[in-house]
Amino acid sequence: MKQELKKLKDKGQFRIIPNIEAKSDGKIVIDGKEYINFASNDYLGISTKYHLEREFLSKTTSALSTASARLLTGSSPEYKNLENTVANLFNKESALIFNTGYQCNLGVISAIINKGDVVFSDKLNHASIIDGMQLAKGDFYRYKHFDYENLEKLLKEKRENYNRALIVSESIFSMDGDIANIDKLIELKKKYNCLLMVDEAHAFACMGETLAGISYNKDVDIITATFGKAIGSFGAFCVSSKDIIDYLINKARSFIFSTSIPPLNIAWSNWLLTEKREFLISQKNKLNNLVKDVHTLLNNKGIYTVSNSQIIPIIIGSNEDTIKISEKLKSKGYYIPAIRPPTVPEGSSRLRISLTADCKIEDFEKILDII
Repeated sequence: MKQELKKLKDKGQFRIIPNIEAKSDGKIVIDGKEYINFASNDYLGISTKYHLEREFLSKTTSALSTASARLLTGSSPEYKNLENTVANLFNKESALIFNTGYQCNLGVISAIINKGDVVFSDKLNHASIIDGMQLAKGDFYRYKHFDYENLEKLLKEKRENYNRALIVSESIFSMDGDIANIDKLIELKKKYNCLLMVDEAHAFACMGETLAGISYNKDVDIITATFGKAIGSFGAFCVSSKDIIDYLINKARSFIFSTSIPPLNIAWSNWLLTEKREFLISQKNKLNNLVKDVHTLLNNKGIYTVSNSQIIPIIIGSNEDTIKISEKLKSKGYYIPAIRPPTVPEGSSRLRISLTADCKIEDFEKILDII
């Protein structure tokens, strides 16, 4: 282990957990120093709206623990309420809450894909999707990122050899900020008799009039997303048909064998999506206006990016250079950690600038100047 850790340090890939002491709207305190935060997935800024927490806590009687998996004694009315809320939000028959987005994707894919089945996955899909495919007992093929001709070629060659087939893609990709062509994926899943699964982790509550991301009211069979990003809470969920959700309740090991989230967190997520829905929408609109301004600025400066969302990758290349620029930004009061392999492919180390509703366009301009 020591030898492997030394190799990571030599390659500039050694990671440490930052000593985060406090957070406020758009800011973060690390080792006693305050920085402007451009690294958060708290896209609507909900986790630092402490007045919302105080209001919620003054009204709730929800418990702090379940002490059990849901199939034993770990369920409660809060769970049913939230599952009904997200199922209605996405216009689906049913929903199931998982503990994390990682456990959700892992559990869904490994449950649905059995021996004799197959997955077709975008090559840049999240680690939770990759690990779910590896855990499943079926085969999987990875098509080139956003190359739907490559996907169709694989479908033509491989689909007929399997029973059940699943196409999987993120909607907004977490490291590049680019957006999948959901309509094309739907066309291919119908043509080749597949199920289609879309991970809306980075689009949920950030896009769509109903807060339901970019797959709303489209023929997507399975949608997964998280409460731990734009909603500023904890946990994740899958929405689908009643049959598929019933199947997951009986087959998804990451659901069956996990102690469930405290009802307090579940009630908080539901309260935000119901009682504070208008506030979420106003924060979403604020974020979308900022995203529009940032992309206009990038175009005006002649800076090309594949992103068309709130995630802006600035690809540097080498690990050392990326770390140096990240440290330079930190010295100027901006927190943007270096993203390195294996999170991203070798040679594509980057600064992943994450816009939230509390970021300011003026700070983004200064960051570009420093870079």
